[in-house]
Amino acid sequence: MQLPSVDILEAHHDFPCEYTFKVIGSASDNFTGRVVACVRDELGLEVDPPFTLRATKNGLHVSISLTPLCESPQKVLAIYSRLAGMDGVVMLL
Repeated sequence: MQLPSVDILEAHHDFPCEYTFKVIGSASDNFTGRVVACVRDELGLEVDPPFTLRATKNGLHVSISLTPLCESPQKVLAIYSRLAGMDGVVMLL
C-alpha cells in the first residue's frame, strides 16, 4: 500500500481533525477488536474511537470504518503503518 505523504495529508485536512480509516479483513481471530485496539493504543485513547462495522454476506470478512480524532498527519501515517502490519488485513483505505 502506498501511504499518502505528510504534504498531501496537510493539503486535504486541517489537523487536528477526524480522519477515516477503512480496514477490510478476516472476520475471525477477533479482527475487529484488534483493529480498534490498534488505533486506540496508537492514539493513547482511554475509550474506543468511533467505528462502524459491516460483515460480508458469507460472514468471512468484515469492513471496519474508524473515525478517530488525529492530531497530526504523522499520527495518521503511524496508524496506517500499524494497521498494515496486522494479521488478517485484506485491504486498507
